[in-house]
Amino acid sequence: MKFLTDEKLTIVGAAGMIGSNMAQTALLLRLTPNLCLYDVYEPGLKGVAAEINHCAFKGAKVTYTTDPAVAFKNANYIISSGGAPRKEGMTREDLLKGNCQIAEDFGKNVKKYCPKVKHVVVIFNPADLTGLVVLLHSGLKPEQVTTLAALDSTRFQTALAEEFKVEQSKVTGCYTYGGHGEQMAVFASKVKIDGTPLTKYLGTKKLPVARFEEIKQNVIQGGAAIIKLRGRSSFQSPAVNAVEMIAAAMGGEKYTWPAGTYVNEGKYHNVMMAMPTTIDETGVHFKKVTGMKDELAALDKSYEHLCTMRDELVTLGIMPPVAEWKKANPNL
Repeated sequence: MKFLTDEKLTIVGAAGMIGSNMAQTALLLRLTPNLCLYDVYEPGLKGVAAEINHCAFKGAKVTYTTDPAVAFKNANYIISSGGAPRKEGMTREDLLKGNCQIAEDFGKNVKKYCPKVKHVVVIFNPADLTGLVVLLHSGLKPEQVTTLAALDSTRFQTALAEEFKVEQSKVTGCYTYGGHGEQMAVFASKVKIDGTPLTKYLGTKKLPVARFEEIKQNVIQGGAAIIKLRGRSSFQSPAVNAVEMIAAAMGGEKYTWPAGTYVNEGKYHNVMMAMPTTIDETGVHFKKVTGMKDELAALDKSYEHLCTMRDELVTLGIMPPVAEWKKANPNL
């Protein structure tokens, strides 16, 4: 089986559970033989590289390094999980300062060593903010940087499939938009259960309103639930989705789950947030969110929360004031 491309893919944070799973998934899906693993933790990095080589992927040319100059040089595509993971009792927002400082260094490395990179996927939390910091400091175009947001939607789909006892793929139209955090907006108006609109069940014995509100809260707390069950943050689902995102940017199958993207139009400005998106070889493209009045109000509230956190980063000196962004990145 041929590889999708032979261009360089760099995995940042490769010594971690998400990073190592991304490396394995990328090779299983035959994205590229040219895979570079990067992490500052050398023992773990060497261990992951050894494991990947022990898999004996035919044609793979895996390299690893703790030097960002080597890892980023001539990279065509990058996925980064290189931030601190969330621990039990923490929200994604609790990681704001430390991980956004990491994101700042990451963005600057992109600008310095691989300004011609085609696409970057950022998946370490709080992803809406770390992705925005990377975009600002990398100098890339908005369509070249995306963040992981799909897990909220896939968790929503999973919950409804379990509730209605149907195959998960038969539940469609499950999307969450806005922030990838406690303030996400859960949209149900377009959901169908095996072809039947969810709205036909809502408020009936099949799905009482109170039960649906419970499901929504379980979706919002889905990441925290994984931590309680496994003793660590999610790693398999983010790895698969991140690799599928970068595969789409490489020219593979289009990725149509919501992704975090830079938004600066309509009533939403200067934020990275989940939207109805499509990722393909030309980058990420989004369209306007449509839904019921209460859903759109929830999205507005999520946007306001993102603005508050963005402004906190300005106060911390990690980002300049919005009015000065074009000096740092003329593409914004």
